[in-house]
Amino acid sequence: MDPVAALEAGLPVLLPTDTVYGLVSSHDEEAARRLYDLKGRRRDQPTAILAATIEALIEAVPELDGDQLRKLLPGSYTLVVPNPAGRLPWLTGGAPGPIGVRVPQLPAQTHAIVAARGVVLATSANDPGGANPVTLDDVPQRIRRGCGAELDLGPLPGTPSTVVDLTHDEPRILREGAVPGTEALRRLRA
Repeated sequence: MDPVAALEAGLPVLLPTDTVYGLVSSHDEEAARRLYDLKGRRRDQPTAILAATIEALIEAVPELDGDQLRKLLPGSYTLVVPNPAGRLPWLTGGAPGPIGVRVPQLPAQTHAIVAARGVVLATSANDPGGANPVTLDDVPQRIRRGCGAELDLGPLPGTPSTVVDLTHDEPRILREGAVPGTEALRRLRA
């Protein structure tokens, strides 16, 4: 099945991102439930939304600070941002709260698929706590069998995104990743 058609049908899809292979779905509640079940992810664990462009991200979550986002995005970051409207509580562990957002520099084919949907729900395509999938063959077979489509673009860098918390007065690095946290802090303070 075509990846865009699979997403439109509410099915999870395997896509290469800028860092690792990702398990993505539409960001509605039913599709999110399917993704969580397929991955074996606990419902109280937050999951990020991924957009092809900052404009698409702001369309989905209008209260985001576009100027602040543009200091780091597009890039290999997951930003934890305030969510004052309590949007997408099924992605925030079941309670309204901060939300994770990504606008990575995606491979062209992945960018086109995500752009066709605006924003998608995205997590790494591994078992919870498992190794990050650098190739499509690294994705557990049970996850691959449960997807409506997959796109193989060969080996990826393998280091996940750097996670930056922007919900406090001072930004904090929650996870070092593809870009050094010090670089994120420098860009945010510039």
